[in-house]
Amino acid sequence: MTAEELNWLLPTIKDAANAERFVLAQYECGRISFQLMADLARRQGWVNPAANQFAITTTHLLTQDATAEFATVV
Repeated sequence: MTAEELNWLLPTIKDAANAERFVLAQYECGRISFQLMADLARRQGWVNPAANQFAITTTHLLTQDATAEFATVV
């Protein structure tokens, strides 16, 4: 799926949350690139451009690690 096709299709989806889910599903199925998804998310206002992506990713990883159990070697 190309950027032109998405630009044509997205205005036909009335609910913004549905449009966001549609784009994410297209990415997860491998129909669009990560770059295209990121560009659309920025343009549509689905992400906060001032957010620090590194901090968000690090926080998510730390939360996952804190809940994971690690096997100990004796």
